[in-house]
Amino acid sequence: MKRLRLLAVLAALVALPEAARACEGQLITEHVMNGPICVPAAPKRIVTLDPLLTLGMFFELGVPVLATAYPGIQDEGIRAAAETAKVADVGHPYEPSLERILALKPDLIIGASYIHAGLYDKLSRIAPTLLIDHVDWKTHLRLIARIGGRLEQAEADLAAYEKRAAAIKVRMPDLKLSAVWIKPGGFNVFLDGPAAYAPYAVLREAGVKRTAYETTSDDKVDKRPDWEEIAALDGDVLFYVVISGTNETPDDQLAAETIANPLWQLLPAVRAGRAYRVDRATWMGFHGVVSAQRVLDDVERYILARP
Repeated sequence: MKRLRLLAVLAALVALPEAARACEGQLITEHVMNGPICVPAAPKRIVTLDPLLTLGMFFELGVPVLATAYPGIQDEGIRAAAETAKVADVGHPYEPSLERILALKPDLIIGASYIHAGLYDKLSRIAPTLLIDHVDWKTHLRLIARIGGRLEQAEADLAAYEKRAAAIKVRMPDLKLSAVWIKPGGFNVFLDGPAAYAPYAVLREAGVKRTAYETTSDDKVDKRPDWEEIAALDGDVLFYVVISGTNETPDDQLAAETIANPLWQLLPAVRAGRAYRVDRATWMGFHGVVSAQRVLDDVERYILARP
């Protein structure tokens, strides 16, 4: 058996491109575009074009970041940390400034394959470029932790989160939760399913059940109901997040307009006084274990602590 494993490893090495076989740093083979990618063993000048998941995870793990795309930062705490650390701005996350990135002389660029694929050739001429695929948040965290040399810390943080989620699950009452993002012109419902967006995957791990309308067995991520469909959000408890744009100032006005609508007032959780507005940074700017713990805070505060 050991001999078979050795032969498999040797065969894999032979199949690698010459540049990958000569890699003196870390060889990243999974969950990235155009892998395997050779990255520095201990990168010192990291540019991340993902100002949500990747940037927040680096900060949580204490890994310095050289630059990011400020307009995409949703969490004011993350923005403040970036400004305090004098992290440079490379512009919009979808259309970053290649000139700024080049001038910064990074030793590693990190982005998302589903956003930055068209920029890969140009970015990879500047520095080794990892465009990470759409994977679950724990897999993403472990990859970021490996790159930053913080894998042991990440595993400890995940273990603490999973222990708390399991403890909440055994206390979970028999009820259903509805959750909705209120945005200009309509609604977005992130589903409970195999490809669930991270905060909603956390809900599942904590034993929170969603309504039939909000649950799927396929890889669909969301639904976009109109006012006529909003009645399908018939959970015993309702979480809603309000995001009117990158600026939080108009959020309260949008919330007030929505809540005043008679169709909103007909929702079971609203009638029961169990509709709760939750933090936009936690639920739409999710960035790792800290965000996961905040989701569990909301579960305990609004589900477990309320009769």
